[in-house]
Amino acid sequence: MTDENEFFWTAGADGRLRIQECADCATLIHPPQPVCRRCRGDRLGVREVSGFATLVGFTVNHRFSLPGLIAPYVVAQVALEEDPRVRLTTNVVDADPDTLELGRRMTVVFEQHEDVWLPLFRPAPCTEGLLPDAQRTEGVLQCIGPAPEEVTRHVRPMPTTRKFEDDVAITGIGASEIGRRLMVSPLALTVRACERAVANAGLSFSDIDGLSTYPGAGQVAGFGEGGLTALEAALGLRPTWYNGGSETFGPGGSVIAAMLAVASGLARHVLCYRTVWESTYGELVKRGRIRPPGGRTTSWLVPFGATSAAHTLAQNAGRHFHRYGTTRETLGWIALNQRANAALNPDAIYRDPMTMDDYLTARPITTPFGLYDCDVPCDASVAVVVSAKETACDLPRPPVFVEAVGTQIIERIEWDQSTSTHEPQVLGQSAHLWSRTSLRPGDVDVAQLYDGFTFNALSWLEGLGFCGMGEAKDFLDGGRAIARDGLLPLNTHGGQLSHGRTHGMGLLHEAITQLRGEGGARQVPDARVAVVSSGGLTPSGVLLLRADA
Repeated sequence: MTDENEFFWTAGADGRLRIQECADCATLIHPPQPVCRRCRGDRLGVREVSGFATLVGFTVNHRFSLPGLIAPYVVAQVALEEDPRVRLTTNVVDADPDTLELGRRMTVVFEQHEDVWLPLFRPAPCTEGLLPDAQRTEGVLQCIGPAPEEVTRHVRPMPTTRKFEDDVAITGIGASEIGRRLMVSPLALTVRACERAVANAGLSFSDIDGLSTYPGAGQVAGFGEGGLTALEAALGLRPTWYNGGSETFGPGGSVIAAMLAVASGLARHVLCYRTVWESTYGELVKRGRIRPPGGRTTSWLVPFGATSAAHTLAQNAGRHFHRYGTTRETLGWIALNQRANAALNPDAIYRDPMTMDDYLTARPITTPFGLYDCDVPCDASVAVVVSAKETACDLPRPPVFVEAVGTQIIERIEWDQSTSTHEPQVLGQSAHLWSRTSLRPGDVDVAQLYDGFTFNALSWLEGLGFCGMGEAKDFLDGGRAIARDGLLPLNTHGGQLSHGRTHGMGLLHEAITQLRGEGGARQVPDARVAVVSSGGLTPSGVLLLRADA
């Protein structure tokens, strides 16, 4: 607890739910902030609310457990009746999960743990005069975030006619070995990927005058190699420009940042890299060779067992199912497509054939996600060289050019307060991309779309306009449209679901491979335009690439 949130966590002492309120405009604010998001007033207080809410999302967690909270349990989101824009992550109690439906009226009950009272929710008794559940849910969903059809009016126009994208090219790519539990240091993986990318570009390390990475230093649970400091110390580079951090345009944000640096003249050749070593990290934790990060953090999700992105995104998927009739088979076609493509990629971790029955009967993780809805933790590093466009003609390999990027944030960033009808941080970035180019979705030959979970890829397909909002069920049916010989070849190397979780950089590597015509058995003929998305749920970015200048 902190001074700012103590009122919330101790409210159950007298059985009354309390939420921060702006005294100037009476807006309810959650999580607590020092200023009102809507009127930006700073006269803030605390208001008692009724404790009634609408169930707007839930997932039955089967995979993860915490001390005192043993799976299975229900992680849920409820929207307060006083203001449905305010949502609480919670657990549903006193209810059979099989009987839960979105739109149920819920009421708060408190559970005390030492000096904290957790607000949990159970179904409320039937009450006359309420809207039918389905009608109430639709009203709640409509007031959360911008409606898909309204997104384009929020997109900022280009401030100038000159695009920085026109001044850059991608000249080199490289990757380390990829696998499960390679038991190789993350820095060693990074060095290998960077050496290969620089050589692939026909450059030497003396040509590299910029470095860019994600997430930078501050290693967490097998993500990263130690940032810029680690690589500079290992290779003795002397960059004139460098960049590292996680609050950027998704995991591939380092590449967009590098483009901006090159276009502004701060560097001519920027080496971008991304390293993961989740498999080895987990193994070393089991052996007692690494101690996981400790300390307490303020979280509005973890006390209710929402410990993974899977819990948040599963609720978004459930709402999509509820609103549009999407099914598990819809997501299954994405998983099957990725596996079929991986079979042609000797570097992919999982290459064995998969059937729809295999997908549907796999062990559950958190509903509606099963094992094959989730990407594959692995050890790998991927590197990319971004160069000034005028240098590209002097290099040995064909450069790949950048048509446009999309980065704008339109929806709220917090996982539990952001848009509910699709994966957050997709629509704004997609609309921004198309505002910077005359090309359209029909011009795209290959799509490498972020697939940390199957639902990520579905949201990008809809957000980027390859099918309409809510139309993914028909677009994906049978998997024909996204096959290598289909309308939109998707994640041609196997994606993160079968190739391995390289946090978006592997998708960029594959897009460049396809545009160069170097995909081998999985090559899409005459691929000239590719779209790549990086991230989602968190701030993300999307790039439109082309093979021709």
